[in-house]
Amino acid sequence: MEPEKKSYGALIGAIIIIVILIIGGIYFWQARIKSIELQKQMQAEAIRALQEEELDILQNDLNNTDINIDLDIEKLK
Repeated sequence: MEPEKKSYGALIGAIIIIVILIIGGIYFWQARIKSIELQKQMQAEAIRALQEEELDILQNDLNNTDINIDLDIEKLK
């Protein structure tokens, strides 16, 4: 009888597949993180734009408000 030879081909194949799956998982994880960061940045920019628009509206209202009351102080005495 011949002694059994151990074959490492299946083990090496499984390790290669596991390594590829790990690398793919890391890639998709990083892509997801970048997507979330981009979404947060876009939301912050939208909020900032709305705040600037509201400030502009308030500034225009303030500039257009007539504060002249035509009060004669001498007549009040």
